Amino acid sequence: AREGASTITMQVARNFFLSSEKTLTRKFSEMLLAFKIEHFLSKDQILELYINQIYLGQRAYGFAAAAQAYYGKPLEKLNVAEFAMLAGLPKAPSRYNPVANPKRAQTRQQYILRRMLGLHYIDDTQFKAALQFPPAARHDPQATEVKADYVAEMVRQAMFEQYHEGIYNSGLKVYTTLRRADQLAANQALRQGVLDYDRRHGYRGPEGHINIVGNPANLEEMLEDALSETEESNDLWPAVALVAGANEIKAYVKGGEHITLSGDGLKFAAKAFNDKADQKMRLRRGSLIRVRKDDKGVWQIAQLPLVESALLSMDPADGAIRALVGGFDFNRSKFNHVTQAWRQPGSSFKPFIYSAALEKGFTAATVINDAPIVLDP
Repeated sequence: AREGASTITMQVARNFFLSSEKTLTRKFSEMLLAFKIEHFLSKDQILELYINQIYLGQRAYGFAAAAQAYYGKPLEKLNVAEFAMLAGLPKAPSRYNPVANPKRAQTRQQYILRRMLGLHYIDDTQFKAALQFPPAARHDPQATEVKADYVAEMVRQAMFEQYHEGIYNSGLKVYTTLRRADQLAANQALRQGVLDYDRRHGYRGPEGHINIVGNPANLEEMLEDALSETEESNDLWPAVALVAGANEIKAYVKGGEHITLSGDGLKFAAKAFNDKADQKMRLRRGSLIRVRKDDKGVWQIAQLPLVESALLSMDPADGAIRALVGGFDFNRSKFNHVTQAWRQPGSSFKPFIYSAALEKGFTAATVINDAPIVLDP
């Protein structure tokens, strides 16, 4: 089933006051806030809030900041090609970042340009000129990002307790003890560990189905609309199967990219093509699936994991946090499994037991009699 796209007003309400979680309570609150915003603000004022606040990657919030971050010049100095590049960022700033992912960014940019031409915002001459313009964006080493959303939220909460509402307009700079290399390694280890665990438990089938009748001229627009509220989750991209067979799937990935999955890329979902498979499990034209690239850059079918995980790395000398990941995807769940989950200690007490034993003269080779002990009263 497809979901309706959010209006700009709803996105303003969500970005300023709410999360992106998919619950009826959040959706209802979003609708009420959107109604109130439209009552007090004009459409131009709402659009101004949106374009000045939306996150566009490279630590840039708003299009003016993004113009400086990506092209080193003010917004009014950008050409059509550069405007189209920035216009493609709101969907997924990390995926369509022209610095980190120039090929994906160009695919998205060309989709935006085609839409601009179709809606008569540019003419054919401008369209062809923009396609020829190199999609180059500058690389600013100072703007290199480290994904640490859970840490950022911990910092926000700590700052709010101390400075209250003032943190949102005081321009504070907060420095943490995180190490970039450690955080990157933690992100990768947790992500891969969760995905590997989930894959071992088998494919559960597509997330839903989009009804595609024939081959409509506005197919891409229709698919983008249908995928508008299906978010990317930790590089697991939503896509719609256009051709689905046991040997090959041709799919449309949210944002405008057409991909083909075959061979090893389909092994995980092999049972979804079995004639005896449950109807909900079967992959067919219109199936809403998840795709990701493996380490070799090959597209493969995937799925959102049902399990969560967390990782904390501390410096034993001073207790400084060097890396912290509170869950698989912050945008999917903001619950921090490091600081908020009450878990059984498990094996975490063993270092204390072993260190006490070493202090008493035991070694790793010491033989311990583990036979039952009976004490007569």
